[in-house]
Amino acid sequence: MIATTETSETFACFGSTCAVYVSGEAGGVDAPAAVARVKQRMLDWHDRFTRFEPTSELSALNCDPRATVPVSPAMRDFVRAVIVAAEQTAGLVDATLLEEVQRAGYGAELGTPLPLPLALRLAPPRRAASAGSRGRLREITIDDARGTVTRPPGVRFDSGGLAKGLFADLLGRELDRYDSFAISCAGDLRVGGRSGALRAVEVASPFDDSVLHTFSLARGGVATSGIGRRSWLDRSGAPAHHLLDPASGRPAYTGVVQATALASSAVDAEMRAKAALLSGPEGAPAWLPEGGAIVLEDASCHVLAPALALEGKSNV
Repeated sequence: MIATTETSETFACFGSTCAVYVSGEAGGVDAPAAVARVKQRMLDWHDRFTRFEPTSELSALNCDPRATVPVSPAMRDFVRAVIVAAEQTAGLVDATLLEEVQRAGYGAELGTPLPLPLALRLAPPRRAASAGSRGRLREITIDDARGTVTRPPGVRFDSGGLAKGLFADLLGRELDRYDSFAISCAGDLRVGGRSGALRAVEVASPFDDSVLHTFSLARGGVATSGIGRRSWLDRSGAPAHHLLDPASGRPAYTGVVQATALASSAVDAEMRAKAALLSGPEGAPAWLPEGGAIVLEDASCHVLAPALALEGKSNV
């Protein structure tokens, strides 16, 4: 159980809601001070990594005509996460599809999402996504000694979920000396602390926000990818969302509408959740070796234990 003296704060950040929970004290810094520091770092990262502001560091990198660009350590960490995700998923998780997602209609902050049942009725035939050309991903390099990132001309990065998972992990390392902590970066979660206290992590339905399953987690990362929170109609009147099939550059409708992954880190969980959704019902379980949940179009929730044993359907 979590200590009753836990300090927490919930606030708007990364185009969504973020939260920080800390109990205990470490290095002479109490929980309230730690929460305030983490909140400020999240807000600073939001300003630096947003693609919706031309003055952000991410926008500056994406618009820089040079092949090699000096960037901050955090930006190098993000680009490194992009490379690792592409390598581990054979190009299925590709964070260089910014032009394609803008072409699909996600060029500005979104308002109320298109209702998921309507989007599914209008969606094209279902099929698993596949990797596109990986040439540009293989050419991205990082030089930590010089503090630079090198990428082919025209490659632009979409911070998206990988950045949020990375931020949760970076902050989690700082808070791991406290009794317990939990960080939610717009849904990407990292929990831990020296007490080993269990936390309840709820999986919400993308159809009605009801709780489909609850995991108990003392340490590690959790991430959920889904097509219900950010969706819209494109210029042709077709449903669209932000999770693209790298092979086609179009929103992926695979038969999986939401995937939750448990992993040792939040950024790994983010990569696995996205790969699971893109792989469709048959391919999704292989991406969740540490556990997770898969929600299909019929609203059924399939919970996977760490050994990939299907526990069955759950709606409570």
